[in-house]
Formats: sequence, structure tokens, C-alpha cells
Amino acid sequence: MDVVTRYVAIGDSFTEGLGDTMPDGTQRGWADLVAAGLAVGERQTIQYANLAIRGRLLEAIVTDQLEAALSMDPLPTLLSLNGGGNDMMRPGSDMSQLVTLTERALDRCAEAGVRVLLLSGADPSDRLPFGGMMRRRGEALTEAIAPFADRFDLTFVDVFHDREIRRAGYWSPDRLHLNAAGHRRVAGLVLTALGHPTEAHVIDSGPEERRRVLTEARYYREHVLPWVNRRLRGQSSGDARTGKYLDWVAIGTA
Repeated sequence: MDVVTRYVAIGDSFTEGLGDTMPDGTQRGWADLVAAGLAVGERQTIQYANLAIRGRLLEAIVTDQLEAALSMDPLPTLLSLNGGGNDMMRPGSDMSQLVTLTERALDRCAEAGVRVLLLSGADPSDRLPFGGMMRRRGEALTEAIAPFADRFDLTFVDVFHDREIRRAGYWSPDRLHLNAAGHRRVAGLVLTALGHPTEAHVIDSGPEERRRVLTEARYYREHVLPWVNRRLRGQSSGDARTGKYLDWVAIGTA
């Protein structure tokens, strides 16, 4: 009998699935879609856990979440890791430190014998007020972690350089988190990289986005200012939250 895949996802809002909101208000996201795709591709029920929490910095991801993942019984056979996006939005963030934290996490997984799926996050910078800074930092981080694929014999999915997903139609109104279409596209890229060829989701081109003064003013009022206020108060959108699947759940083929 084939070994049952036990897939655990760790990370921030990108991996939690923020922006892919289901009718009951829960967040789905690319990792949930990948779990379902693995079950179909392997033609058997798999085990899945998702410890990701929105707003988390990389250090918390590769310490708290990683250790929780590696403490699961039975041990994961596959662990996906993404993080650093929240760090990059903070003044003075050190990309070299993010690379070091990532490397330590990969060493830890190698010691535990857990296969790793490493992702660079999608690039939101085209439509953000601090987009230029985000792109430079994202480029630096992606370039630095890409060689880990060969060094650690892991699967690396470079979502950051996927130009299609940079289009406005893949993003939520806050312009920072993917929407359902964006998460579907990431899931397709990941499943293909894992050996289950899946056509990456593509949206209709539609009319070119027109950014009007009133639209921009509403965007700043509804999304940018609340984010700034949370930073000033030292708060995070993930405060007092836990991962959505803290223990193994069965994902079937249906």
C-alpha cells in the first residue's frame, strides 16, 4: 500500500487562505486546494493540517509553527513553507536575516526527514502605495532562497515571478491578499511542481483597470489607514488567532 501523504502548511495570510472566502465566512486558499488536489492525484485520502496565521512574521513561522508541525504525530511527509511578506512591509527589515531564518528552518526539516515545498509569495507591488520597496525586497528574498532547491533537494515554486498573477483580477480589494482566482492559480502552480500536472487558473482579460481619485481615496480609507493604525498600536490582524487545522484532518478524493 502507498504511504499516505501527510501535508502540513505553515505561514501567514497567504497560506492561511485570506481572500478566498467561502459562503460560511471561512477562508479556503491555495494550500487547502493543494491538499484536495493531492488526494485526487494520489487517488487516496490524505491527511492535512494548516497552522498558518495571518500577520505572522517569519521568525514566528519558523519557530512556533515549524516546531508544532514537527511535533505532530504521526510526522508530516510534506511541509510547505512561505513567509516574509509581513516582515518586508516593516521599515528596516533585513532580507539577509529572513534568508538565515529560512535556511535554519530547512535544516530543521532535513534533520527530521520531512520533505519541503518552499514558495515565494505572489508579487502585490503593482498597486500598493509602497510597491517599489516591496518589489525590491521580494526580488532580493526570492533570489536568495531559490538556490535552496538544489541544496536541500526540495520543491521550490517561484510565485513571485509569475507575471499573470500580478494582474488586478487576482487580488482582493485590499490589493495585498489574493482573491479566490489568485489562490486557484497558486494551487495549480504548486500541484504541477509536485508532479500532478494541473492547468494554472487564468482569468478573462476584461477591461483595463482604471484607478480614479475617489476609488483611491476609498482604498486608503478602508485598507491603508486601518493597517497603519494597527502598526502604531503594535497590533496584528492575527493576534489571538490560531491555525485553522491544528491536527490532521482527512481530505478525500470526492
